[in-house]
Amino acid sequence: MKTEKAMFGAGCFWGLQYIFQRVPGVVKTSVGYSGGNITNPSYEEVCSDESGHVEVVYIEFNSEIVSYSDLLSVFWKSHDPTTKDMQWPDVGSQYRSVVFYYNETQKKQAVDSLKRIQKLIPKKIVTEISKASKFYPAENYHQDYVKKHGVNSCHIGRNPYLS
Repeated sequence: MKTEKAMFGAGCFWGLQYIFQRVPGVVKTSVGYSGGNITNPSYEEVCSDESGHVEVVYIEFNSEIVSYSDLLSVFWKSHDPTTKDMQWPDVGSQYRSVVFYYNETQKKQAVDSLKRIQKLIPKKIVTEISKASKFYPAENYHQDYVKKHGVNSCHIGRNPYLS
């Protein structure tokens, strides 16, 4: 099995984790924080809007079953990439739309996919594409939240422009 990794931010990490857990070929997911300026942040520090971190889902996937491009398609369909620092009722920089890439191939695929999706969406996409920085796992009570508490416990989004 050839395992690769991916990391995305697209609003509340609870719903995003649930979405990616259901993708065939995804072998592991974990929610946490990345892209900020402090070491090992807490949920409270991330929510303060001062740490610079994003709520993210870290993914390990079997690239013989699912491609990185396929994961990007799921990412684009799972949120509104045209809203800055917010997804539906969640507001703050920790909810911004971001693709964290681990290598130059992923970077190119992310940039190309953004350009392709932008042609389908009438509003400007504000998604960041950034080199992956350290991933800090969120507290245990955040892990597998939707599996533990049900789908109604979390807003699970979708892109209003894509079917």
